Amino acid sequence: MGPVGNHKIEALASGLYFVATPIGTARDITLRALDVLASADVLAAEDTRTLRHLMDIHGIPLGDRPLVAYHDHNGPQARPRLMQALAEGKTVAYASEAGTPLVADPGFQLSKDAIAAGFPVHAAPGASAILTALTIAGLPTDKFLFAGFLPNTKSQRRSALVELGQVPATLVFYESPKRVAAMINDAVEVLGGDREVAICRELTKKFEEVLRGNLSEINAQLSERQLKGEIVVLIGRQIASAVNEESIEQQLKDALSRMSVKDASDAVAQANAMPRRKVYQLALKLGKDDG
Repeated sequence: MGPVGNHKIEALASGLYFVATPIGTARDITLRALDVLASADVLAAEDTRTLRHLMDIHGIPLGDRPLVAYHDHNGPQARPRLMQALAEGKTVAYASEAGTPLVADPGFQLSKDAIAAGFPVHAAPGASAILTALTIAGLPTDKFLFAGFLPNTKSQRRSALVELGQVPATLVFYESPKRVAAMINDAVEVLGGDREVAICRELTKKFEEVLRGNLSEINAQLSERQLKGEIVVLIGRQIASAVNEESIEQQLKDALSRMSVKDASDAVAQANAMPRRKVYQLALKLGKDDG
């Protein structure tokens, strides 16, 4: 094996390798990913042209190794060839078109079949649009839910937002530039205009941009402009409303009968999207009153 950069490539152990690829800037690929692409016996890609271009940029020759297209439309036809290579003890590397395989990507069934057949499955981790967006959005990252693409139709999209809106976490979506304005408009009507939102566009690329504000503000902006490029939408969790104090007390009393003051405070604060300190102080007071 030849070197990538200034280090020697070690031979790969047999099995299937899922290789994360850049979401924009080509230099965001990892050294290990380059090693895997240089060493694997068989290469597979969601888009073979994109992978060839990436390998050319980094000086990795394909040589006489097979490069197999594997995507949503040909999975049943391409998968047996890759499984056969694994059965022969070869190393197979699959690369997504951009980002981490299996995340809004057709690699899942290949992973599932390889695991079921007892072949080793490895990851060469790297770029992810989800984590990149969470890093720069300015919304809480302690809990988040990736919900992929919302449905195309207005009624189904709104139904999905109603359900997801109850989740106490930052919501992360992929969205098309043609539909993002309609999605935000629906979110305003379903979730209310006060929720925080960040729209991350063209991450790691030349025209990277983040729009931040509440849903009403961003909705107004999108009524006046058409966004372009790859888009990740992040919506903050429900803002605490004026919660009935009697209701909070009753929830705390119930929780305190089953758990500690700390755990009860955490549970009630999360359920009502309230500051934990405020609920904890009330729990301490209730605990003393009951004592």
